[in-house]
Amino acid sequence: MSHDIFLSRLDNLRKTLANKGLDGILITNLTSVRYISGFTGSAGSCLITEDKSYFISDGRYDVQSEKQVNNMIRYIDFGNHISIIEKNKLIKDGQNLAFEGDHTSFSQYKAITDSFPDVEWKSTSMLMENLQAVKDEYELSAIRTAVEITDVIYEEILPMLKPGITEKEVANQLVLRYRQESDGEAYNPIVAGGENGALPHAVPSDRPFKDGDFIVIDAAAKYQGYHADMTRTPLIGKPSDRHYEIYEIVKGSQQAGCDAAKAGVSCKEMDTITRDYITQRGYGDFYNHGTGHGLGLEIHTEPRMSQLSTQTLNKNNVVTIEPGIYLPGWGGVRIEDDIIIKKDGCEILNKTSKELVVLN
Repeated sequence: MSHDIFLSRLDNLRKTLANKGLDGILITNLTSVRYISGFTGSAGSCLITEDKSYFISDGRYDVQSEKQVNNMIRYIDFGNHISIIEKNKLIKDGQNLAFEGDHTSFSQYKAITDSFPDVEWKSTSMLMENLQAVKDEYELSAIRTAVEITDVIYEEILPMLKPGITEKEVANQLVLRYRQESDGEAYNPIVAGGENGALPHAVPSDRPFKDGDFIVIDAAAKYQGYHADMTRTPLIGKPSDRHYEIYEIVKGSQQAGCDAAKAGVSCKEMDTITRDYITQRGYGDFYNHGTGHGLGLEIHTEPRMSQLSTQTLNKNNVVTIEPGIYLPGWGGVRIEDDIIIKKDGCEILNKTSKELVVLN
């Protein structure tokens, strides 16, 4: 990854901090650490001030961080990260510093304030997440690749979907192929046949597929740390009128969401559009989750589209559109695409067909 990308991210972070009257920030959430420094290990912190950038870790990550972290002064030592910062006098009395309140335990907060009692500490919420919500070109390219791999592997596994094959067998094959072609699975795959499809986050079981089953397949790859997320719902056997009805309603709702998506639209409005489409056709009580969420270095990130959201879509957000209908004891249908928000619309990244696939 280009050194310039991290310099640009640091510049954006410093501008955000300055607008909030802050002199710097202590970053401890590993996703945020990776975003701002490039470090992919399991123990690292960053201290960003107005004119300095520090990376702190321990000896296990000396060689790794030397290769990955090129835009910061590294401090590798024994002890916890706060003690390393204190030992090297990286924080000055009187500074007005932020910490990630959403990711800081009470004991961590106490360690920070006890070690630096003359610093004005301020808790921030979603500061780093909101920066990460607007993707740069490197991130867009990585997500595109993750989606392309996801599309290809989905088409590969369709011939497996036959009566007698179990949910676990398909999920295991998906994981194997993702690990062969990418960084691995973006999350634990959902493969849910028949009545199990009424559980939006079903766990693959030993249940064999049967004729008449909708099969909810929510599975995707990740590439260079960036996640794709796709759901399709094929059918085994001859479809009934009810199969067609439910599927077409979900497909229409999902398309309405894609058609409405553009910069400036509120996330609540996006949820209302997909939800009203389903509600007006009699199935609103069976659509029991939000319309979508952001994608990035985590599978569920900002912005989030639901009736509780106060956020607005911005250019170069990458989000999912994934309405569904879930009928207890019968099954479910969900259709999900990953999209890039543009000024006047969106780009749908997934190329896999959204027409009903019937497997005989």
